[in-house]
Amino acid sequence: MKTRDRIKFILSVFLIFFVSYVLLFGIVVGDYQVKPLSKVVKLGLDLKGGVYVEEEIVDKNVSKDTVERTRDLIELRVNSLGVSEPVVAITGSNRIRVEIPGIYDPKAALEQIGRTGKLRFVGPNNDEILTGKDVKDAVVSVDQRTNAPVVQLKLNQEGAKKFAEATKKYLGKQIAIYMDDELISAPTVRDVIPNGEAIITGSRNVEEAKRLAGIIKSGALPVKLYPATIRAIGPSLGAEAIPTSLKAATIGIILVMLFMLVYYKIPGFIADLALIVYMIITALIFTVVLKTTLTLPGIAGLLLSIGMAVDANVLIFERIKEELRLGKSLRTAIDAGFKRAFSSILDSNITTLIAGFVLYFVGTGAVKGFALTLIIGVLSSMFTAITVTRFLLKSFVNSGWITNSKFYGA
Repeated sequence: MKTRDRIKFILSVFLIFFVSYVLLFGIVVGDYQVKPLSKVVKLGLDLKGGVYVEEEIVDKNVSKDTVERTRDLIELRVNSLGVSEPVVAITGSNRIRVEIPGIYDPKAALEQIGRTGKLRFVGPNNDEILTGKDVKDAVVSVDQRTNAPVVQLKLNQEGAKKFAEATKKYLGKQIAIYMDDELISAPTVRDVIPNGEAIITGSRNVEEAKRLAGIIKSGALPVKLYPATIRAIGPSLGAEAIPTSLKAATIGIILVMLFMLVYYKIPGFIADLALIVYMIITALIFTVVLKTTLTLPGIAGLLLSIGMAVDANVLIFERIKEELRLGKSLRTAIDAGFKRAFSSILDSNITTLIAGFVLYFVGTGAVKGFALTLIIGVLSSMFTAITVTRFLLKSFVNSGWITNSKFYGA
């Protein structure tokens, strides 16, 4: 029994430190490479620098579909700038938030976002076949034969005539569709289309088909935009904030770990291991699962959650100390400590979660980022305290290495 528990504990500790090493420094095994977190994490505009714009739709009572089509067109234009990881998102009912990292000229960004735009259908010889004015409608439907999403294109009278000639001329060839200079689709002509009604296939899913139909249907921005907020953020802020935050995080983690180790001895050492697991889980959730962009408020939330992560362990260990002082055995005291502390842990974390959810759903921008970090941090800390700490502590006690209750706070 002792041997099995010793093996479990040693393997657990080895796994914790191995995963920590991989996340910090990466690893290469043959042709497979795992990059370190520093190269995977996406930096927000406040850390990387760039242009922040909030475009407000001037038109009154616009539909949700129109706002989404406007967002798609803006996203298409921002992507054509060649920047990495831009953010284009709907804020509220009539605003679109645009974050463009690596570009520091607000005027140039506004010109790219708000210009009229031009939709073109271009033949293999680079000749212009149709423009946005020739398009009457574009809707999404499902191909009855393949069950795949398609875009049904309807042209006006003049457009139908030009398209009939083009499909006859380019039968078996591709006709490319451009918005501005960005290629959005290149369907192959399979039949001559004389009636001005065509089907565009090739969309991978319904969302992609809707996006294509929206762009074709609009031809240009479907609404008038007004730049409500314009901000240029220099890269110097991130250059200062990242090293400072890393230094603060390192000092904070070391101090917390030293306190737990000195004050609680063996349970403190176990809590330090659980804290490392907490940081691993949180990092993986943010970078791999949610692929969240790291911002300054997010860093603040992470630093706060690291300090809060040991709160549950403190409650548990104090309960264990009380049980040991009553003369109970080590194993009985540990079981009772976890059981008695659970309600207190649950109550304190639920109140924090309520505050976090209120901030997330009511707040915007930076407040949302802080709230999301706090929520994930609280949930991760509860998991590590209740399950990881308990597993490691019981494995260590059952191993029989140290059984003197003085090393457990008695």
